[in-house]
Amino acid sequence: MSETRLALKVDVDTYAGTRDGVPVLMNLLAEHNAQASFYFCFGPDHTGRTLRRIFTHKGFFKKAWQSGAPSAYGIKTMLNGVLLPGPNIGKKCAAIMQQVDKAGYEVGIHAWNHVNWHDFLLKQGEGLAKSELGQAAKAFLQIFGRLTETTAAPGWTASAISLALQDQMGLSYCSDCRGSHPFYPVVDGQYFNTLQIPTTLPTADELLGRNSLTPANLAQHYLQLLQPGLNVLTIHAELEGGSIKDSFRQLLQLLQQSNIPCISLAEARQQVDNAPCCKLEMGMVNGRALPVAIQGEELPEKEQQE
Repeated sequence: MSETRLALKVDVDTYAGTRDGVPVLMNLLAEHNAQASFYFCFGPDHTGRTLRRIFTHKGFFKKAWQSGAPSAYGIKTMLNGVLLPGPNIGKKCAAIMQQVDKAGYEVGIHAWNHVNWHDFLLKQGEGLAKSELGQAAKAFLQIFGRLTETTAAPGWTASAISLALQDQMGLSYCSDCRGSHPFYPVVDGQYFNTLQIPTTLPTADELLGRNSLTPANLAQHYLQLLQPGLNVLTIHAELEGGSIKDSFRQLLQLLQQSNIPCISLAEARQQVDNAPCCKLEMGMVNGRALPVAIQGEELPEKEQQE
């Protein structure tokens, strides 16, 4: 399909983002007849523990400051898990999550503990991945009364271990990486069966503060970035549902005026007939201080390898 279309993926990282940002996004989407997929965190909000990245990842503080993340997330959220106890998002915000589902938006798993997955998946391996996915899946079932069909990894952090566990969950698809088109991932020669629908566009926090981009001109910039076919944009409840909500409203208006449909990732999944196998490796993208999973070169199908 060559028609330009935009799939919206909403990452909801924090308690405040769930409580305050999600209702704002629901209203904006409804006003513009747009669809989206919401990925929730269900465990403790330990956002404050990301501050240790200032000492472990070069450029993290500069990137965070340029994007306006500290003001967008708020002082209280930045203290969660450090000087303040981390609120359990699933327990406190179950009603909001259920409202999203009842309104007809797709819901999926982002994480149990966002910070744990992002910072320790590649270091601690299978034990952490099983615990995080298991707890999140249990909470999802309790809140929505069914099993999830999709997950999206925090910080686009993925490994052969996490992909194998997702295969075991029988998911329809995942969105764990950055890339250009849907594909089946291959890590170190190991083929996986769960389709990946990658984020294709840079996120607001990667763009703001660079190349004279501000919330006032961000929407127009996104319109210029769109390519024929499927585009996938990850937004954040704490940003597009908070400090830059006017910019997101402008983007939705521009998309409407240009007759570019906003769809969910589930709708995008239904439109995938055949997808190639591609390498998946951790690497760097512009505007982000930490590595992310990136779609690589296309490979022969698994049957041809055996």
